[in-house]
Amino acid sequence: RGTAFDIFGYTQERRTERRLIGEYEAMIAELIAKLDAQNHAMAVEIAGLAGQIRGFGHVKERTIKKTKEREAKLLATFRHPPAAATAAE
Repeated sequence: RGTAFDIFGYTQERRTERRLIGEYEAMIAELIAKLDAQNHAMAVEIAGLAGQIRGFGHVKERTIKKTKEREAKLLATFRHPPAAATAAE
């Protein structure tokens, strides 16, 4: 695995998996950098989304799409919390 002789490593599915790993690592770094007591629960929820990606082929593609949509919504809220939450600080 991971060598030039890994013919399956060139498939779209494997390339997508490697891309997702990089995206996840970057997202975790962002979550850690902005983590505080108020957003801890949301950060844990966002970090756990990757565990929902399962399956093969079209099933996995569909799961990735749904998970990424949920992740985008949660990250938007994490990055820009509602006014009521920031006023309480």
